[in-house]
Amino acid sequence: MNKLSIVDENSEPGYRASPSSADRHDQSTTDTETPMSADSFMFCRTNSEASTYSEQTDDNCSSTEPSPLCWPSIKSKRHNQITFDVLDVKQQKQYLDEKLYNLESLDSELEMMKERFAKLLLGEDMSGSGKGVCTAVTISNAITNLYATVFGQNLKLEPLNPEKKAMWKREMSCLLSVCNYIVEFAPTLQTLPDGATVEVMTSRPRSDIFMNLPALRKLDAMLLEILDSFQETEFWYAEHGSASLNSTCSRSFRRVIAQRKEEKWWLPVPCVSPRGLSEKARKHLQQKRDCATQIHKAAMAINSSLLDEMDIPDSYMTSLPKSGRASVGDTIYRYIHAADKFSPDRLLDCLNISSEHEALDLADRVEASMYTWRRKACISHSKPSWTMVKDFMLETGRSDKNYMLAERAESLLLSLKQRYPELSQTSLDVCKIQYNRDVGQAILESYSRVLEGLAFNVVAWIEDVLFVDTSMRNQDQ
Repeated sequence: MNKLSIVDENSEPGYRASPSSADRHDQSTTDTETPMSADSFMFCRTNSEASTYSEQTDDNCSSTEPSPLCWPSIKSKRHNQITFDVLDVKQQKQYLDEKLYNLESLDSELEMMKERFAKLLLGEDMSGSGKGVCTAVTISNAITNLYATVFGQNLKLEPLNPEKKAMWKREMSCLLSVCNYIVEFAPTLQTLPDGATVEVMTSRPRSDIFMNLPALRKLDAMLLEILDSFQETEFWYAEHGSASLNSTCSRSFRRVIAQRKEEKWWLPVPCVSPRGLSEKARKHLQQKRDCATQIHKAAMAINSSLLDEMDIPDSYMTSLPKSGRASVGDTIYRYIHAADKFSPDRLLDCLNISSEHEALDLADRVEASMYTWRRKACISHSKPSWTMVKDFMLETGRSDKNYMLAERAESLLLSLKQRYPELSQTSLDVCKIQYNRDVGQAILESYSRVLEGLAFNVVAWIEDVLFVDTSMRNQDQ
């Protein structure tokens, strides 16, 4: 019986055992050794396998066939290798799909930016005939339209959609990047290597952009943070007139509408549990309402200061009436002219303004009369501007009828805007925005205007929820 030649444990793969490497204790070796095939080395066991699975070799076993003891491990290795290959293919496919999706997103964003850039250059005149609006108005319209696209359908206290949030940040960053190149030159002292000091002109961001743009960015981030804080809430919304809206929520919502004196029937109805909100949720709402109120006041103050800095178009001045009395009416004129101690709040109480449309109409008439009286005061004192007239009056201590009427009309207009913070822009404000040519002012004005509107909406939404909560708790008591 021939014995199989055993590979030495120190031999390398591919090593062919020589006749001398056979068992020296075997005295009945044959004259010729049967050469081992390559398969016998391919499937040879390791030392650990040999010690574990060591058995007697059958006499009929051929030396050119692999040992059956190795087959389970071979199948296991092949199975693991196939599994790993499948996983690698799946991971590569997932990676390629994600890369393809990112490329498609980049392509769509690039096309969108091309469209924005084309509209900016053409001044929104797609005919290319040069009859479009100026760059300042184009950027102002772009910010306004972007706000309507992102926040126009957002009518609830909930986090902004991630895609819209990314769109708002991305496109606003692009539009605001124009401000990085609006600079002014200022003299600065520079020391030369020899110790001499010279004055050179250096560029820096324009003062109004340097002061207002970081503040507006901060207000923007705070508003988004307020919306993100309403991820998990104790209140929910139901569409007006839906079957899921119970009668209690409907009555509460009608009270909210009556309180706000609006008929926005398309707004979703805030609903709370019959026992109302928890103390923690109520404090959270009140805290966010106070924060949004301060944001609204800050944005409104920035917007008002920017509008005041804009030049008054000549078209508006030529459209003013010759008499301020004809603009405001006899009733208001007599009260402004005759009262020794003028009180704008008392005058507004007597007028009984019942709608926002009436308030806006009154604001237009008071503003027109104010500039009419200012123009007359400048003409009578031969001063080119209203600021010089005011300084002249303070220095000389003189009194002038037109100066007094203009000052009282200005205080009445300010009180009217404070009493109706949701008041739309007056005719003068619209005219200033339309004829403005300063790109920096256009960006700051439109940015502050949309943030002012968003902050006002957030405050209104929170107040609706708090009012419904108060109504439910009162009914429970």
